[in-house]
Amino acid sequence: MTNISPQITTKARLDWVSALFFAVVHGIALLAPWFFSWSGLGVAIFLHWLFGSIGICLGYHRLLSHRSLQVPKWLEYIIAFIGTLALQGGPIFWVAGHRLHHAHTEDETQDPYSAKRGFWWSHMLWMLYPNPDFFEYERYKKYAPDLVRQGYYRWLNRNFLLLQIPLGLLLYFLGGWSWVIYGIFVRAVLLWHSTWLINSATHVWGDRRFEVADNSRNLWWAAIFTYGEGWHNNHHAHPHVAKAGWRWYEIDMTWWSIWLLRRLGLAKKVVMPPTS
Repeated sequence: MTNISPQITTKARLDWVSALFFAVVHGIALLAPWFFSWSGLGVAIFLHWLFGSIGICLGYHRLLSHRSLQVPKWLEYIIAFIGTLALQGGPIFWVAGHRLHHAHTEDETQDPYSAKRGFWWSHMLWMLYPNPDFFEYERYKKYAPDLVRQGYYRWLNRNFLLLQIPLGLLLYFLGGWSWVIYGIFVRAVLLWHSTWLINSATHVWGDRRFEVADNSRNLWWAAIFTYGEGWHNNHHAHPHVAKAGWRWYEIDMTWWSIWLLRRLGLAKKVVMPPTS
């Protein structure tokens, strides 16, 4: 992998387009009580799991960022596509930022969402004040060269936002505006804040099993909301391990999916926790 030490060249300023985008999505999500249906709520919960656990946690994170397991290329592409629908950026952007986070954890200039800059910075302000070194494709692509070489990932990276349109049309056709509000907007807001808790809350609260150089912690309730990602101290101590929850009581729903894929012969070279 190429050297992942960015040269910070530009002071970040508020991006009004990003601020307006997040404000609009949150605002539409607040309309949920007027469009409530049990089926719509069910769609939001299902897509939160599908896009969050399978798309982001398994796909973007454990598979693409850390290569903690291998799956057939066709399956990798499907899982990455699911991650793209989560509305958390394209795969090259997401993977590049996460690799920088691990290479320079909590560094105030080189970690895109450094917890040392405060809870709200690591939770979401880093996206409202985007540093071009982390947000401009020509700058961040060098941190995910394995994905950049594949045209499919370049296409997903360019079109992740547009893919919400066919998804929204499908939801409208199947369940009307209730499914659109819950399946797109409510789901996106809940999944955003669930994922962002790993950048913010798990660097503030929780237990430390491993004495690593950063302040990463195991936070049980964040693990529930994020399908296992809340066992963050485990992860920072051994980032290439496919299993985030190591003990029987550390619930890791994403690992259950990996376990099933391995049982089906679809997951190979699954990196397990060290035995000592």
